[in-house]
Amino acid sequence: MERVVQQLEILTETDKEACEMPRISKEENRGNSRKMYIESYGCQMNFADSEIVTSILQEQGFDTTSDFNNADVIFLNTCAIRENAEQKVRNRLKHLTNVKKNRPGTLIGVLGCMAERLKSKFLEEERIVDMVVGPDAYRDLPRLVEEADGGQKAVNVFLSREETYADISPVRLNSNGVTAFISIMRGCDNMCSFCVVPFTRGRERSRDPHSIVAEARDLFAQGYRDVTLLGQNVDSYKWKASEESKETCNFAQLLEQVALVHPDLRVRFTTSHPKDFTDEVLHTMAKYENICKYIHLPAQSGNSRVLQLMNRTYDREWYLDRIAAIRRILGEECGISTDMIAGFCSETEEEHQDTLSLMEIVKYDYAYMFTYSERPNTPAAKKLADDIPYEVKNRRLSEIIDIQRKNSLERNKLDLGKIHKVLVEGTSKRSEDHLQGRTSANKVVVFPKKHYKKGDYVHVFVSDCNSATLLGEAID
Repeated sequence: MERVVQQLEILTETDKEACEMPRISKEENRGNSRKMYIESYGCQMNFADSEIVTSILQEQGFDTTSDFNNADVIFLNTCAIRENAEQKVRNRLKHLTNVKKNRPGTLIGVLGCMAERLKSKFLEEERIVDMVVGPDAYRDLPRLVEEADGGQKAVNVFLSREETYADISPVRLNSNGVTAFISIMRGCDNMCSFCVVPFTRGRERSRDPHSIVAEARDLFAQGYRDVTLLGQNVDSYKWKASEESKETCNFAQLLEQVALVHPDLRVRFTTSHPKDFTDEVLHTMAKYENICKYIHLPAQSGNSRVLQLMNRTYDREWYLDRIAAIRRILGEECGISTDMIAGFCSETEEEHQDTLSLMEIVKYDYAYMFTYSERPNTPAAKKLADDIPYEVKNRRLSEIIDIQRKNSLERNKLDLGKIHKVLVEGTSKRSEDHLQGRTSANKVVVFPKKHYKKGDYVHVFVSDCNSATLLGEAID
């Protein structure tokens, strides 16, 4: 499901809307004759891909703009995870019709998962679109732009088994200068029955660890202090230099290599899959203070039969064993978050209760919670009936949200009276006189600014909290 980049919270309907709000390219004028504008929807992988796209087109003489009215080329980097994410892009294209009418030479391109899912059909459905480009075809953008400049419709949705963009240095968009994402792999082999990702992002392939460590080192030199290693399933990261070579690297080893870049560089990762999540990773996390003690471990359901229908390849007992391993090796203070789907195909009331009981056992710090949204051409759409009434789905989701809100508050109260090391990421959204940052467990902390600034590590005494935020005072 989608991911919020800045902070994990309970997703209400309003939150879900915010999750689908785009991130836009920043204003940068280097004196080039043409400008590109890019809106990114959906998950962190899409935001990271937009940084790759920007890097590729900057090499071709494009500057970036934050105003589409000033752009020669407009890109929408799309998400196909949920139906309303696609609908938001359709609506956005309607809004851009006037741009095309007033400036016929403006090119409009659709990138990413929605482009991959609909392919050339998209050009028939959305007449103002000039380019349709899948997530593995971004190197081809200079040629596609040239083709569209000549009046042709340009399409490349080829899915690669090798492309990782390892040699491209991303241009950081919407950056706070403190946190950054590093893509360590692309694609997914898991074939969860509800998910379109294997069809829109292709087969799984891992990036060269040397290029990942080099990117982390470069980010630290630029002043970044928090990097998140990104993959659809980071736990299945596995790189081999060549068929003949004995040089290999798994995720635990990569995590250690990035942690060794510098003790002041915090390292996070997402997303983990319960079937692949190993004790080796947990012991590596325990070994290094700068590997953040936070794990996003999507359960999706608390019932084994539903998990089997979802093709998650683990059951309730396996999942609870992984939770027990986290608590045993990293302790109670390790932050854990999850994804939960309410009303999956044929889910009974008793099976829904299993999800609620799982949440009570684990007591997640955060959760992303959704009603099931059938996606075309997924195994679930082909083989299973979406037979849970809308009203029942929403009622079950409300019950999931209520439990999570209670558990989030309960978990945050455990931090009262404690001192946490916080990396300052910027000014609080509500007050210029307060700063905000995150703990190792990924909890947002707000505290009076005093003399501290963005990028500082600050020790904060936590004195109050709500279900989403810790409140406190910096101490020297």
